[in-house]
Amino acid sequence: MLDFGFDKLALIGAVALIVIGPEKLPRVARTVGALLGKAQRYVADVKAEVNRSIELEELQKVKKQFESAASDIQDTVRREVGEAGQALESSWQSATAGLDGAPADASSEALAPPPPTYQRPNKKWRLKRGATPLWFKQRQGIRRQAQSGAARVARFRPPRVK
Repeated sequence: MLDFGFDKLALIGAVALIVIGPEKLPRVARTVGALLGKAQRYVADVKAEVNRSIELEELQKVKKQFESAASDIQDTVRREVGEAGQALESSWQSATAGLDGAPADASSEALAPPPPTYQRPNKKWRLKRGATPLWFKQRQGIRRQAQSGAARVARFRPPRVK
C-alpha cells in the first residue's frame, strides 16, 4: 500500500493548488474523493466475494465429509441389523423346530381374555360445575353466562355525565 506522510500530502496539495488553481481545487478534491471511495468499495466487494467463494468451497468439503460419514454409518447399521435379524431368525427356527408337528391346542385360545376395548372416562364435569352454589360462583368471579363483547363494554363503561 502507498505510504503517505503529512509532508508528502502537504507537497501534493501545494502542487495541486498551483496547477489547478484555488477555484477548481474543491471540486477536483470532491471528485477524487468520490472516485477513491468507489474504488475502495469495489475492492471490498471483490474481497467479500472471494471470501464467500472460499467459505462455500470449505462448506462443500465439510458437507461431502458428513455425507460420506453418514452413509458409512447407515451401511454399518443396516449390516448389523441384517446380521441380528438373521441370528434371531435362525434361533427362532431352532426353537420352534420341535413345535411344528404338534397340534395346536384350541382350549388355550378359548381361555385367553379378549383384547381390551376403549372406555371413555366417566367425567361428570357439567354436573360438578352445576352443583356449585351461585353465591360461591359470584364470590369467586366465575362467569355464569357468556357475554358478548358489546355487552361487556357496556357493562364496564363509565356512566355519562349530563
